[in-house]
Amino acid sequence: MSFRRGVVRQSKFRHVFAQAWKAEQCLDDVRVSRVTWDGPLCAVNPKFIAVIIEAGGGGAFLVVQISKSGRIDQSCPTVCGHAAPVLDVQWCPHDDNIIASASEDCTVKVWQIPDGGLTTPMTDAIVTLEGHSKRVGILAWHPCAFNILLTAGCDNVVCVWNVGTGELVYQLVDAHPDLIYSVSWNKDGSAVCTVCKDKALRIIDPRRGAVLKVREKVHDGTRPMRAVFLTDGKILTTGFSRMSERQLALWDTKDLSEPMAVQEMDTSNGVLLPFYDPDTNMVYLCGKGDCTIRYFEVTDESPYVHFLSLYSSKEPQRGAGFLCKRGVDVNKCEIARFYKLHERKVEPISMTVPRKSDLFQGDLYPDTAGPEPALLADEWIAGQDAPPLLVSLSRGYAAPPSKHRDTLRSKPKLSSQDSGAEVATTTVTVAAPSTTTPTSATKEEEEETPQPRVTTRETDGNTERPRREDEMLSELLAEMKALRAVVLAQNQRIELLERQLARIEDGDETSSTESGLLSFLSFESVHAARSLKAIDILSYMSSY
Repeated sequence: MSFRRGVVRQSKFRHVFAQAWKAEQCLDDVRVSRVTWDGPLCAVNPKFIAVIIEAGGGGAFLVVQISKSGRIDQSCPTVCGHAAPVLDVQWCPHDDNIIASASEDCTVKVWQIPDGGLTTPMTDAIVTLEGHSKRVGILAWHPCAFNILLTAGCDNVVCVWNVGTGELVYQLVDAHPDLIYSVSWNKDGSAVCTVCKDKALRIIDPRRGAVLKVREKVHDGTRPMRAVFLTDGKILTTGFSRMSERQLALWDTKDLSEPMAVQEMDTSNGVLLPFYDPDTNMVYLCGKGDCTIRYFEVTDESPYVHFLSLYSSKEPQRGAGFLCKRGVDVNKCEIARFYKLHERKVEPISMTVPRKSDLFQGDLYPDTAGPEPALLADEWIAGQDAPPLLVSLSRGYAAPPSKHRDTLRSKPKLSSQDSGAEVATTTVTVAAPSTTTPTSATKEEEEETPQPRVTTRETDGNTERPRREDEMLSELLAEMKALRAVVLAQNQRIELLERQLARIEDGDETSSTESGLLSFLSFESVHAARSLKAIDILSYMSSY
């Protein structure tokens, strides 16, 4: 009779563990919004944390620096320019100071946050986008093109805006017959996937306004669903079964007839919000009202979606913010960080891979998407596609100055804003799109010949390489000197012990203790001589 041993799947993320930060590192006394909308209610980037909060007589959200902790005073300034509650906020992936907000007042506003944070309440947005007839609850920035923003509302309409000019460039009116639950761009921003109240999954080309593929009844339940594009083109959806069990499904865009994998979890009522990490190919599921965060790894091997573990706490979460990879602590092997929203608190939770070495773990941190856009808005509108530009996290990433950073602020309709300066509100309606002429600053930017990115990086590397080699050589020589001093000190100790032993010797006969001491001294003498000789040889070689 033979027994088959279970084979453990090899993965460097099998032992990922989640740990909440200490109480003094949390944000306290934050009045998280009670709006009845199944959104994350929070957005995080390497500079700021934005949380939608309760506000009387309109809508507001709080913006504080990511390094801030402790109690948030009630007089802390907020962004409060909406006339109705805010439903969603999203940071621009190409400018950490730009954030968009969607509200029940049927508008989308774009704000510029000063580097030091807010000092006074901000009521004037740099751009106001008016094109929806009902409340707007979904925002999605283009992952590669600068100033392209997608919005979706309860009017079942999807709009694509050029934020730099405030113009509506594409509008999908008849693609969805009912309420849109979620929208997600693919890797290069050439298509989006949507899920609707009619239980259908759609893949849409927004520039052509065409629905490429449709899958009916992705999940049989009537509760809201979510969908997110993965790096390899697959789509992951969350929803409910006919028996109200929460489900996770993986779909191949080449064949939507059957799901590649389906996992059922529990019978809770909270909507599962998927957060996808394209660098590690991991998916984190946060359920509204849950006390747990589940995380999975998506691979090319069956069953394709592998459950890793879950983080559990005592208090339920009302929302969560997911920090992009540019903001994690690579020195602690942190691969992801969440900002869990309690009723009156924001609690950071770190996802860490345990490693013994203190060196940079390159297998955990492949090159990630940087803040530099791969395309300008006009290039994407003209039909171009490009993958995101990647940056390395090996030396603790520091963002370089972007040559396109001021494009949003140099448009003719937008006024430049410094820290503490007021900005004039620009309201744009769909019915009357305006034609803009490029300013002199824009012409100068277009006439400039861009410097090749690769050449600049190679030049910087060649200048820094001799400096790094000199530093390593100096550290090696210092360690050798310290080791030589230790060996010399041990040699002196051995000589002292030999003199003491000579005093107690009595003729040719010695005790067992003395004979052991003699053998120990002879061994230590040989070992010290060899170590000293090796250090001399290394010192001689390093001098050349």
